[in-house]
Amino acid sequence: MGKTDTKSWPFNCVLYQIYPRSFQDTNGDGVGDLQGIISRLDYLNGKEDSLGINAIWLSPDNKSPMVDFGYDISDYCQIDPSFGSMADFDRLVSEAHKRDIKLIMDLVPNHTSDQHPWFVESRSSKNNPKRDWYIWRDGKPDGSVPNNWLSHFGGSAWEFDPLTGQYYYHSFFKQQPDLNWRNSEVVEEMHKVMRFWLERGVDGFRVDAVDFLIKDAQFRDEPLNPSFLPGMEDPYHSLLHTYSRKQPEALDVLNGFCKVAGEYKDKLIISEVYAGIPEMMKYYRACNSSLQAPFNFNLMALPWNAGSYRQYIDSYETALQPGDLPNYVLGNHDHSRVATKYGQNGARLSALLALTLRGMIVVYYGDELGMEDVPISHDLALDRWEKNEPGFKLGRDPQRTPMQWNSGANAGFSTTTPWLPVAENYQHCNVETESADTRSMLSLYRRLIHLRSATPALTEGSYQSLDTSHKHIFAYEREKDGEKYLVILNFADVEKTVTLDYPRATVECNTYMDRPKGESVSLSNFSLRPQEGYLLKI
Repeated sequence: MGKTDTKSWPFNCVLYQIYPRSFQDTNGDGVGDLQGIISRLDYLNGKEDSLGINAIWLSPDNKSPMVDFGYDISDYCQIDPSFGSMADFDRLVSEAHKRDIKLIMDLVPNHTSDQHPWFVESRSSKNNPKRDWYIWRDGKPDGSVPNNWLSHFGGSAWEFDPLTGQYYYHSFFKQQPDLNWRNSEVVEEMHKVMRFWLERGVDGFRVDAVDFLIKDAQFRDEPLNPSFLPGMEDPYHSLLHTYSRKQPEALDVLNGFCKVAGEYKDKLIISEVYAGIPEMMKYYRACNSSLQAPFNFNLMALPWNAGSYRQYIDSYETALQPGDLPNYVLGNHDHSRVATKYGQNGARLSALLALTLRGMIVVYYGDELGMEDVPISHDLALDRWEKNEPGFKLGRDPQRTPMQWNSGANAGFSTTTPWLPVAENYQHCNVETESADTRSMLSLYRRLIHLRSATPALTEGSYQSLDTSHKHIFAYEREKDGEKYLVILNFADVEKTVTLDYPRATVECNTYMDRPKGESVSLSNFSLRPQEGYLLKI
């Protein structure tokens, strides 16, 4: 099952997501910056004790009013001054490449800031040449909104503009008007933006909110969601988003992005789309390129048990075609941290799982330390989503807190009070402390990433799950050219024993990090402690 035909980028990629505001502050304003990222590149790769990742995904650093912390762009071809300058960006690309780190930039094509010059022109009059660059509609005869579509961040997706007497559409905050991707001028302009950054040396794009790009041409009302639980769920889910999202024409837009990337060598397009396996396959087929894929977010939503994980991964691997780029995401800037969801031992198990599967693996900054969500009250929240929809715990501040570098003031992130608070446990959960502890989460990540990069069976080999006759144990093989590795994962909170049909194996790594590499073990009545996993060589 699942055999990859290429050894090259990006099939062997560990993609490390950096949220620039929270990685490292060098100018003392409490906000991370590009110089800070440059200063920490050796931590990521380039030295013997580096983490060993080979690509960075940089969350938005374009010029922005920061209503949505960079996802509301006012100039696609400038760096926001809070992060630095274009010279800083060019140096980041250069210094990353010196360390064999590729740099993936965030592309936000669905919407701009309402302060973007394009929108300023568009809203100036109904006859402005850029009027059709955005989505404008008349209200209903009674003056109410054009239809029942909702903003992902709360309330109606339509905002009335008194200057021209029409409504404009926004999938997210009202300060983020959606571009009209049915307009060919918008398409060409965004392609120019891509070429601008590709010419500066970026290695590809993570494309934001791809499934929002095209809307129903008739603007029909969304159907009601019959399973919605009022007062218990995000009100956005009260509708089935049949017409405002996931229109088939969005695949054509994605294909256009791939064609632009294809004008350059080895450039990656990785798309943000939350979808089940059948729909994901449509996004894989959108482009005739092995250098593009939709993000696979589904592991983040699975029930925490061996059966669910095995069933999902088997189904995904079966659906993939030769040349497709498998990928697995366990956490990002929009979701609760892995260690918060599953506990520290569960986070270790997740690391072993992800880093021994095929294809590209995404690591969110700080997850390699076991960083956890930081509780932030509604009154102190900075994320406007939390402000818009209180009571549903939708705010994303808790998982965006500063990187924990050492046990000094502000965890070594800044010399002043950070933009978000540092976790209370930073004095023992930090890079400096964990680097000195051979059993730490960071040591586990380093071991796994370096093993992965040095082991063709783990980067290129086949995947095959095993029947363990045990509901708490998930086991699978990775094999290439006769070299075989076995992964065994105990999802239970108690010790479990399993017997597998192999005589003996040698330990490469266990999640508790207390078994020596090369130790010979019997796989008859093999014991795993609570939420413990092993990587074994057969």
